[in-house]
Amino acid sequence: MIYKRGKVYWYKFQWNGKLVRESTKQGNDKVARQMEAAHRTSLAKGEVGIREKKRAPTLGEFATQQFMPWAESTFAAKVKTWLYYRNGVRRLQMYAPLISSALDEPQLGERISAYIAQRQAKGLQVASINRELQVLRRLLHLAVEWGAVDQVPKIRMLHGERHREFVLSAAEEARYLAAASEPLASVATVLADSGMRPEECYRLQWECVTWINSRHGTVLVTHGKTAAARRVLPMTQRVRTLLQGRWEAAGKPQEG
Repeated sequence: MIYKRGKVYWYKFQWNGKLVRESTKQGNDKVARQMEAAHRTSLAKGEVGIREKKRAPTLGEFATQQFMPWAESTFAAKVKTWLYYRNGVRRLQMYAPLISSALDEPQLGERISAYIAQRQAKGLQVASINRELQVLRRLLHLAVEWGAVDQVPKIRMLHGERHREFVLSAAEEARYLAAASEPLASVATVLADSGMRPEECYRLQWECVTWINSRHGTVLVTHGKTAAARRVLPMTQRVRTLLQGRWEAAGKPQEG
């Protein structure tokens, strides 16, 4: 059969139990069919043998030699993301039947299913298993993208993942702040009123604080999880009072 990938046609067929797959480098379907027929004929006449295919790496080889160096260099500035990929690969490496499988092995899909079953048997939550599957899915997609293999099994996330949602009431917040020591209480106040992530709050410098741009002033978030994280946030009266007291106690350092 012939099929189109991009602008050119490919053909594939089974010969003596082996898959023959070739690009015709042609955009004409008639020419592609003729090339497929010619290849079949040459095989039938014994004029050529099955063309040797480059050996596909095992999942472990690809993970160690290509995927991990890519993750380390790509996310050098995002340590948490790099650790997420590293930890995911380490979990995969603990299951020998999967990590030793070639990327083009027909049984790869079955071994992925066996890996999931093994993780479930160990009592892991659905969310934890899905995080590992996300790493595996990214790894397999890159294997196809980089030409290590033509196709890979489709990875589906498990159903039943619990999503934690909690709305903090005013009474609960008051009890928490009353019990929290400093600087935790101040940090919690800023997070609650501004919606900043903890890491964004930790990175704040006095030059990011402006006292006059709005009713109570603003803070500039300069670093965050995404490119859109850089933004200006208005301060509430409570946050302004808290920050201004700390600013004055610090000797009024550089003002925004």
